[in-house]
Amino acid sequence: MDKLRNYDVSFSGLKTGKHVFRFEIDKEFFQLFDTEQEFTNPKITVDVLLDKHTTFLEFEIKVNGTVELVCDITNDSFDHPIENQIKVLVKFGEEYDDSEEDVITIPTSDHAFNIAQLIYENVALSIPMKKISPNVSEEDLAILEKFSPKEIEKEKEQESDPRWDALKNLKNKN
Repeated sequence: MDKLRNYDVSFSGLKTGKHVFRFEIDKEFFQLFDTEQEFTNPKITVDVLLDKHTTFLEFEIKVNGTVELVCDITNDSFDHPIENQIKVLVKFGEEYDDSEEDVITIPTSDHAFNIAQLIYENVALSIPMKKISPNVSEEDLAILEKFSPKEIEKEKEQESDPRWDALKNLKNKN
């Protein structure tokens, strides 16, 4: 956890207003988390804009760079661009609370805010579910689509038997 301290943004000595921080992210950053990655060779720049107010902090975190993915179709490696941005409001309270989506509460006694988890999530959300290399041709994709399993359209519901409707009504009354 000590290595994550490199991603602390200290706000206690800063004046009210906007401040910019920059982090360079590589594979060592992702090794700090105990999860398996779907990508390799990350080269990512993180720009953090902190807008400090007297009672709260606004963070805008932009990630920009590339990661290496393996194509689901050809198993070839390719570089995939990563570009994402999130905004987070940090307010002060009794204890740490991140239960709200875009608002994080930190203890009033804290003097720095760690953004490592936010950076990690921002990059992870930028990875597509289907990893298709840009080298796969449109013809190949059309052939795959032609032979891939199709969803069977649900048949229109048949008119229900009145005997079953009566039983369903009994069930609904209980």
